Amino acid sequence: MSSNGKSAFSGDSRSEKPKDGEAGDFSGPIKPIGTHDVSSGLSIGDPRSKKAKGDALVSSPSLTKPSGNRGVSSGVSIGSPNSKNPSGPIIQTAKTSVSSGVRSKAAVSSGVRGKAIVSANVGRVMPFKDVKFGPHEGELRFRLIHFWEARNVQTKLLIGLEMLLIDQEETIIQGFIPAGRMDTYLPHMRAGGIYRLHNFFGSNNKTLYRVSEPSVTITFSSTSVLSNLEDSLVCFPEDRFRFYGYEEFNAACDLKGDLYDYVGHIKLVNGQVLNDSLVVDEAEIASTRRVLLHVQTHDGPVMKMYLWDKAASDFGERFKASGGTASVILVTTLNPKRYGGALCLSSMASSRIFMDSDVQATRDYLNWLNSNLDVAKRVDADVVTKTETVTIGELFSYMKQADAKVAWFECIATIGDVVHGSGWYYIGCGGCHTKATKGPTTLMCKKCGKSDIVGVAQYLAKISVYDNNDQAVFVLLGDSGHELSGKKASELVESYFEANEDEGSDHLVPVPQALIDTIGQTRKFIVKVSTHNLTGKTQTLTVTKVLTPEDPDIGVNLEESDGERVKRAAENIEGEEPKRAKCG
Repeated sequence: MSSNGKSAFSGDSRSEKPKDGEAGDFSGPIKPIGTHDVSSGLSIGDPRSKKAKGDALVSSPSLTKPSGNRGVSSGVSIGSPNSKNPSGPIIQTAKTSVSSGVRSKAAVSSGVRGKAIVSANVGRVMPFKDVKFGPHEGELRFRLIHFWEARNVQTKLLIGLEMLLIDQEETIIQGFIPAGRMDTYLPHMRAGGIYRLHNFFGSNNKTLYRVSEPSVTITFSSTSVLSNLEDSLVCFPEDRFRFYGYEEFNAACDLKGDLYDYVGHIKLVNGQVLNDSLVVDEAEIASTRRVLLHVQTHDGPVMKMYLWDKAASDFGERFKASGGTASVILVTTLNPKRYGGALCLSSMASSRIFMDSDVQATRDYLNWLNSNLDVAKRVDADVVTKTETVTIGELFSYMKQADAKVAWFECIATIGDVVHGSGWYYIGCGGCHTKATKGPTTLMCKKCGKSDIVGVAQYLAKISVYDNNDQAVFVLLGDSGHELSGKKASELVESYFEANEDEGSDHLVPVPQALIDTIGQTRKFIVKVSTHNLTGKTQTLTVTKVLTPEDPDIGVNLEESDGERVKRAAENIEGEEPKRAKCG
């Protein structure tokens, strides 16, 4: 781990050669693409003119010898129907030592006119460190680590394909294919594949959210030729990571600079303690497109990590595949931000997920963790739930912000009333606290997948609160109701039915006196601004913890509260009458 501000790199420095048949075969015709390309601000060609001076020399359908390559290749030219000369991509297939590649829209000879070629030696194999700004006719050899779509943040318009490449010297560089050329190359690309690239443009690397250190990006131009590098005698590294720790991420918070990687162990998953009975709700992940982790590196501070979209779904799949036992996580290219006053790490489109034994870095950390199990059981509560104290009015203002995210806040308010006329509890699974489903003769839990469970009453009580200037409605979930009233919901429900034996199981239990007695009390509430609040569906806020105003323990140990485990209850059972708990 890096603790001095410098990047620490890890990963397999050497790799096995690809097996026969693993690399894609560039055979058969490829559909020509249109002429309109989106460049994402990355210049291709001579920046002083829109086209090269003179006529471009287009290769013919006969046998050709590509510049900079030894050997002969056979090519099939697919031309434009509106032109006498072929202008479509040229597909070349051959065996070892012979060029095998896919070219872009126009296959132009090595003597491109009107361009200042930066490469000193045309056709030579260049290391990434020698790539400069401008067009090159040299050859690059590399492993394609990863690729992902680049889209406009506002319009979601596809800009192109971004790539992470590594050469034999372990230099990482970013690559880019404009949207108009993606159809030519994408079908022949696979993560982990080893390739050679002839003719390319060295574009200036972007300044925001960079995933590599070099100042240039390898951009595929109109003359680029991509081919498999088969039977290479050179071993290319499989990956290379740039790790940051808490101090480095904290220093880079909200700067929108380089994106670094993280490795550590998981403390909480969506508020749930990591244990053998933890079940990740894949349906919830698919719906919210988000996973919230609390993570820690060695014995350092605990941080929140938000995984979004594909990173969230990848985590769900990998965690499920591990049987719910995975404890070590490595996430690449994270953006450090501050949500609710606490440092958080947020995944990006380029982020990848590795767990436990996936790569050498996770295997090394897992070995350390297994030798230091006492660390895994400790939680730095102040960092886990470090929150910002706000007023009710400030809560509402935050919910209206365009860039607002799910977050937790402290709010001191006085209880004005307990909402009557609706259920103040629900019957949940005794294991995971998810709302139980009534079967023919038993209670069932969709999350646990069990058809015969023990039902336990859980708080779902609405209270009206106010401060000096504003009023709001809070919902007490799980332990928060117990913390406020001093009584468990299951005890109150059981006591009521013992005193009213003639009442059926469908009878609505009235609001208990223990809750009514809290009216007039001023408390410190830990409230969650959820997705429903941000989308405007409701202004009712979920309470996950209740403290007295003078309580010095501002940092709350989430391991002692199951409020997060029942966070779905409010949206699932509002307006339903609670049922009597049943034992299966």
